[in-house]
Amino acid sequence: MRRITDIHELRSIQMGILDHVHDYCERHGLRYFLSSGTLIGAVRHKGYIPWDDDIDIYMPRQDYEQFLRNFLDETGHFRVLAPSPWERAGGEIPYYYTFAKVVDTRTLMVETETKGFEIGVFMDIFPVDYVTDDLKERQRVFARKHLLYKIRRCKISHENPLRSRLAYFCYRYLPVSVSMLDRWIRQLIVRTTPTQTICNMTEAGPGIKGCFPAEDIASAVDIEFEGKMYKTMVGYHDYLTRTYGDYMKLPPVEQRVTHQFEAYFK
Repeated sequence: MRRITDIHELRSIQMGILDHVHDYCERHGLRYFLSSGTLIGAVRHKGYIPWDDDIDIYMPRQDYEQFLRNFLDETGHFRVLAPSPWERAGGEIPYYYTFAKVVDTRTLMVETETKGFEIGVFMDIFPVDYVTDDLKERQRVFARKHLLYKIRRCKISHENPLRSRLAYFCYRYLPVSVSMLDRWIRQLIVRTTPTQTICNMTEAGPGIKGCFPAEDIASAVDIEFEGKMYKTMVGYHDYLTRTYGDYMKLPPVEQRVTHQFEAYFK
């Protein structure tokens, strides 16, 4: 295997994934939106944030699940990885994350936290779900989801990486499997009745302040990223302001940190 040491080479692989997902969504009428730091980079730099090395997109829940069910890459170069709410075959390692990744199968990404779950260079895909418009009830939902995600992390890691006494107690003494936790999380965060508010409800999602009006994703607009045009939500300014505040302002130098990656071509 040849190690990938140049961030520009890593980004080139990620851009290949983004291009493939963009083309697939365009052909099948699926909605997606550049999001998070990727969207900040598109707005502020017309490309990657200079010290960033990953790509994030949002998909409305309906489009997200259709993508997971039907995505097929004829070249065999790309694969979707996602959590499953159903029981797994004996001995299979549970998927570590609570959101989907599209990986380039020609590569290997070594991440210490994934505990042996092999993954390639990837792009993250986060579903966005309706959440209750009642702020107090929303706070209760967020508290429950955070606890379930912490227990899940303990179950997969067999330790207490998030230093939660309650989550670790549940991990040690409650007879629950990762599949059961995935089902409970799904029942908690997936709402079939539309509301006026949406949020990325995965473990990597923001806190309550990251919730934003559903009308922000009512339609998509084109936005430039690394010299090409992709899609983002029509209300991207509102979404970014609610989640990040003054997103056009550069952070302090000490916060401009690149993720430490270890990646290889197979």
